[in-house]
Amino acid sequence: MTFTAGLTLLAVLQAAPAPSGAPPVAPPATAPASALPAPLAFVARDRPGDGGNAILLTWKDPPGVPSDAVFEVRRAEPPAYEWTGLGNAPPGTEQYVDDTAKDGSVYRYELRIRSAAKADTSAGVLIASGPPVLSQPAASHDNWFRNERLNSLIATVLFIVIVLSSISMAKSGKEIFIRRIAGLNAVDEAIGRATETGKKVVYIPGIQSMDDIQTVASIAILGHVARATARYGTQLDVPNKDPLTFASAREAVRAAYLAEGRPDLYREEMVNYVTYDQFAYTAAVSARMTREKPAAVFLIGYFFAESLILAETGQSTGAIQIAGQADPTQLPFFIATCDYTLIGEELYAASAYLSREPVLLGSMRGQDIAKAILLAIGILGVIATSFGLHGIATLLRTK
Repeated sequence: MTFTAGLTLLAVLQAAPAPSGAPPVAPPATAPASALPAPLAFVARDRPGDGGNAILLTWKDPPGVPSDAVFEVRRAEPPAYEWTGLGNAPPGTEQYVDDTAKDGSVYRYELRIRSAAKADTSAGVLIASGPPVLSQPAASHDNWFRNERLNSLIATVLFIVIVLSSISMAKSGKEIFIRRIAGLNAVDEAIGRATETGKKVVYIPGIQSMDDIQTVASIAILGHVARATARYGTQLDVPNKDPLTFASAREAVRAAYLAEGRPDLYREEMVNYVTYDQFAYTAAVSARMTREKPAAVFLIGYFFAESLILAETGQSTGAIQIAGQADPTQLPFFIATCDYTLIGEELYAASAYLSREPVLLGSMRGQDIAKAILLAIGILGVIATSFGLHGIATLLRTK
């Protein structure tokens, strides 16, 4: 058979129909009709204004990107260049944040456009993919200023301005309104009753040390109580559990008696140390109150399980009791057993309320104004969010 005859026979066989029952022969797989373009202006850099551990990837969408395509992001650590998939970004975003980066590590990124359609190998359809583009090496680091916390900076500056303005107003002699606190107004009444009956005033400054803010506030109130007892010549008893609180209370009482010009009435045993054990201290103080039956009992500071024991003992003696506590777990016991209770911030405001010092009064007024502003913004935010307006919520969001 000649070469020409062989070609003729091959053409006839290809043109002949397939035998009945034979499976059709699939055409060879072909590439997509149109290739996807490459992203433009692909840049990787440290994300500005953050706390580190993030790299910002930006690019420009090229013309002709299908709406169902995705931008695939991969990362490698040179010099190995073992690419790891990070995620996909839809068209139009033109940025991606790699928040898994570590500060000080150098990375390189690859970006390409892929079709979001699934491959159908039986029909010979392949996934369309554009050519990849590579970024220059990039590393993340912490920044001096975090842009997402700008609202916190503005709020801090505004708060400082309000407080300083209030202090200036107080120093100028203008009258500053302070809400009446019944428990503090009753201090002189309780000490006056003790003076009339000739009985003691017992002041318990809690069981915590001087590193607790409630103890610090209690020592400030103790100074005012000691000045009143020095002025009226009333007996004062200050039992302590913590050694540091004991030393601070003794100095506060001594200074109060000197300030009133009555150092002759001051005695070291007024402020005494009992024991460091919690319930041994509670038993000793309770026994002392039962024997001596004081006319006034002050329970101001940080208390734990001993709060109800001490308060019930004082109530059983018939004494006027004034308590102060910021811990909500112990407040119910004091409210149920004491005549007056300083609740929460009333304890911290006591020094300003009693001394009427302009700096303290101005600071307290400034804090109240700032709280009122935050409360008003919160209410407006709730109302706006209820109507689908999220601007205030976004304004208050911090990271």
